[in-house]
Amino acid sequence: MEEQYDQHDSELAVCLKAVIDSAIDGIITIDDKGIIESINPAGAHLFGYVPTEILGANISILMPSYHAKRHDSYIDRYYKTGEAKVTGRDREVEGQKKSGALFTFRLAVSEVHLKGRNLFVGTVHDLSAIKAAEIKIRKLNEKLEQTVKVRTEELRETISQLQYANQQLAYEINERQQVEVALRESLEKEKDLGALKSRFISTASHEFRTPLSSILSSVELIAEYEKENQKKQRQRHIERIKSSVKTLVEILNDFLSLSKLQEGKIGASPSIFPLKDFYEEVLIEMEALLKTGQYIYFEGHTEAAVFLDRKLLKSVLFNLLSNAIKYSDPGQDIRCVSRLFDQALIIDIVDQGIGIPIVDQKYLFTRFFRAHNAENRQGTGLGLNIAKKYLNIMNGTISFESTVGVGTSFSISIPLKNSLP
Repeated sequence: MEEQYDQHDSELAVCLKAVIDSAIDGIITIDDKGIIESINPAGAHLFGYVPTEILGANISILMPSYHAKRHDSYIDRYYKTGEAKVTGRDREVEGQKKSGALFTFRLAVSEVHLKGRNLFVGTVHDLSAIKAAEIKIRKLNEKLEQTVKVRTEELRETISQLQYANQQLAYEINERQQVEVALRESLEKEKDLGALKSRFISTASHEFRTPLSSILSSVELIAEYEKENQKKQRQRHIERIKSSVKTLVEILNDFLSLSKLQEGKIGASPSIFPLKDFYEEVLIEMEALLKTGQYIYFEGHTEAAVFLDRKLLKSVLFNLLSNAIKYSDPGQDIRCVSRLFDQALIIDIVDQGIGIPIVDQKYLFTRFFRAHNAENRQGTGLGLNIAKKYLNIMNGTISFESTVGVGTSFSISIPLKNSLP
């Protein structure tokens, strides 16, 4: 029976050896002193040896020097403390070939108790290919990261250049638009100036012709009234000449004021003055224009002193009052009502004249505009336009209400931040 068991064990050993020898991973056994007792062909080949070269050698022969020096102490500590640092674990370690070359492999160590002896079996799996692949992948990743970094920097630079190009394009577009707007405005001004010149020539021709004709005929008639008893006739024509000259002066003043406004030569120069004295001065100058039976009544708050441009305010009132006189019939009075309200001087000019047609009211402050029912009366059509511009200089406003055949009421409002009570 024992012979049968021996034979069976022998056959089993042969079979086991055949399995170990055919394994693709290295299998090494060592004793408790670290001496190599067996190594399969795969293991020997992995380290660059033939099995017979390393059988009986210390396992440290397969290790780099820094591991070899400590290997025996690992085994001693294991037997003394029972603490397993190596056995029962799967770990990566570094081996040394016969040629001295180092390589990485996965090592799994197990302890075997056989016939009263302790053996250690190590399974070695070569990781050289995997490590080489990892190195290659790491290098590829590093190269990729560097490429990405370079491309990112290039992209950032490209984006920066595009942003700069967009800014330049936007700037050029804006410049072009400004030039186009300026050209359009210039063309509009040119057209407006052309129309203005035409209307100026037409108005000047018409308005100058009448007083000049009157002056010419009066001068011719005066020459015929040489006798002493014809003094009244001569005086009448002299008065006609004076009136015509005054009309011409008024027309020229309107044109001069318009020119100065266009050139920006007129500005506000405020001073403190009492309204009462101011209205008396205006009335004296307006009396020469009043028709028979007409009178200007100054009403309301006239005792205050104000801080305004006296000359501009006088020009505004002169324009409004002269229009009220011109477009009212003899015997129709004009009212000038002033009041202080909400830190502003408000003056209303109210007449009982011919009124302004509704269709003409929206053009009233346009240069050279004359309402249809006023074309047979002298005027340049500049007075209201000039008055509004003077009020703009003083930050004032003007409005009106009018009914044909009933009369017109103009209202001006000028802020009085520095007015005095």
